[in-house]
Amino acid sequence: MNEVRQNGGASQAQNDAQGATSGMPLKKVVLASNNAGKLREFAALLGAAGIELIAQGELNVPEAEEPHPTFVENALTKARHAAKLTGLPALADDSGLCVRALRGAPGVYSARFAQLAGGEKSDAANNARLVTELHGASDRRGYYYCVLALVRHADDPEPLIAEGRWHGEILDAPRGEHGFGYDPYFYLPSLNASAAELEPAVKNASSHRAIALRQLLARLSEEA
Repeated sequence: MNEVRQNGGASQAQNDAQGATSGMPLKKVVLASNNAGKLREFAALLGAAGIELIAQGELNVPEAEEPHPTFVENALTKARHAAKLTGLPALADDSGLCVRALRGAPGVYSARFAQLAGGEKSDAANNARLVTELHGASDRRGYYYCVLALVRHADDPEPLIAEGRWHGEILDAPRGEHGFGYDPYFYLPSLNASAAELEPAVKNASSHRAIALRQLLARLSEEA
């Protein structure tokens, strides 16, 4: 099993981090998440740009706390945590579903929406609470929101920040078998489909993460 590489550890990790700091193209980045769905999406998008993505779990990096009330603060906390423990550049996202009728909820608490009300932490429980909270609401508008934070090293004073919004409506009943999280209940009028009905390639081209990542890759290209 791989050991966590501390700062001052593996020379290859140091070289990768130094290259990122000096403006050289990023070749290897740690994803500060153990979410399999996010890893699939980001790996597909970054792989096309020639960047190898490694899940932090492969390097025995534990999950970071997410104590902040904003997406950007949580994303930065997770990215710095992963970079500090690996010596590699790190990418983190904090994302969630924001529903107009619920005054932006679940928001930063999307992953534990049901848990906050005494339920279990699962996609099924979160979706059940969402549908219950929206019962009788005429305004079904909402959007997925994503903030990406990329740090070249743990103390990077100029992290790259990007964001994306994916607008849609909330359904009363699930549709589709793909995706994860709230995807079966997130309907996209322009595509006449839920996010869970989209083929992965279609979702990867239009999602909130795709929008944010394109913005991030454009920033990286400017620095090269």
